[in-house]
Amino acid sequence: MQIAVIGGGITGLAAAYRLTQILPDASVTVFDKRNRLGGVLETLHRSGFEIEQSADNFITTVPWGVHLCKELGLEEQLVQTNPLVRRTYAVRKGKLHLLPDGFLMMAPTKLYPMATTPILSWFGKIRAAMELFIPARKDDVDESMANFVRRRLGREVFERLVEPLVSGVYAADMEKLSVLATLPRFRDMERKYGSLITAMQQQLKANKQAHLEEQSGARYSMFVTLRGGLSVLTETLAEKITSRRNYAVRLDADVLPLQKDNGRWTIEVRDNTHAAAEKPMTFDAVIIASAANDTALLLQKSSPVIAERLAAIRHEGTAIATFAFDAKQIKQEFRGMGFVVPAIERSPILAGSFSSLKYEHRAPAGKTLIRVFAGGARAPELAELEDAQLIPLLFQELKRMIKIDGEALFSCASHWAGTMPQYHVGHRERVREIEALVQADKTLALAGNAFHGVGVPNCIESGIQAAEKIAA
Repeated sequence: MQIAVIGGGITGLAAAYRLTQILPDASVTVFDKRNRLGGVLETLHRSGFEIEQSADNFITTVPWGVHLCKELGLEEQLVQTNPLVRRTYAVRKGKLHLLPDGFLMMAPTKLYPMATTPILSWFGKIRAAMELFIPARKDDVDESMANFVRRRLGREVFERLVEPLVSGVYAADMEKLSVLATLPRFRDMERKYGSLITAMQQQLKANKQAHLEEQSGARYSMFVTLRGGLSVLTETLAEKITSRRNYAVRLDADVLPLQKDNGRWTIEVRDNTHAAAEKPMTFDAVIIASAANDTALLLQKSSPVIAERLAAIRHEGTAIATFAFDAKQIKQEFRGMGFVVPAIERSPILAGSFSSLKYEHRAPAGKTLIRVFAGGARAPELAELEDAQLIPLLFQELKRMIKIDGEALFSCASHWAGTMPQYHVGHRERVREIEALVQADKTLALAGNAFHGVGVPNCIESGIQAAEKIAA
């Protein structure tokens, strides 16, 4: 059996690796338009600093990331977050304030920290407490994140707490982001308990370990990374794949729109190194593990209906600026791993991470590493802004929020235009429709972050499921 995997990021690599296990005799070719495997996951090593160019860790409350690391023999390289700083700051009027202790993405587990936080006004706190008495919505109709949070907890909790936290994950417009496609458990809480506050308190009593990371006896913290960077994961997968005699990798390969004749897929590639189209190749099955908008272009000839549905999934981009310092240049101490910035602050920064505080191995002794995120639906133009403009802009804003003496030892930036899918209201229905159309073709599988989750573990699971569909 001859199988093509289009996309050599974590999703495509997970798919190809799974094929080695369930179809060991298959002939598999992995195509990627970049000059390396790994997709957006890339780790730089500079002057003793470990700098992630995109995601810098992954969540452990879903199993696929940790399970894959164990399979690959990487378990001993997993690093937990620093237990002394497992808090997050939010910016208010240009200053950093710790989020209320026990506030988990959208609802509090503790009432006293909500009552005393300087992030909210007294009116905002009273309105949040009224959530206990707001009638519950019992239907299954989707709604935007903004509408849901304002309805339950009020405008101020939405603007000051939830919007920046969720934007930091999805880089999305909260007025369009689907609550059912992103955080459906909060709607489930509303239906079951009638109140988010009640639900959080009940669940906390039932299983305190599951909700307060600092009190859990779990094997891992809520987030982990790999010593050496997340590139270790993609590089290990790539080694497993390329070491097999019946596997091939094609880099700098711009795959043209696919065609299907007599049950077989025809793939034509333009080599990006000299822009020449090569002799077409044929395959029995194809796994496409690229962004939904790219997948739509690939399928526009062979499967125009699927392509149309995929093209409706909008994508935004982000930029990340990283700054290295001597520790003595940072004139304040932090008890959190990073910070989020509400849209109402009108800042070019979405969020920031105290990278070397979060994971101490990321900087040499006496040094500090800070990452700053920009772009998303708030300011998509920043994702493609030239470094000469972007880095000074974000550094000056960072200095407005944090006491920093002097200039950075060095800085760098990465740009990821059009890589973050937007799960707008109705996303789940759109995905179900796409999957129903794809299911009818046993030789085609789609995978990636555009469907059921944007995190690294979700991408891994998506790739694995695509491989298993082709093998079935």
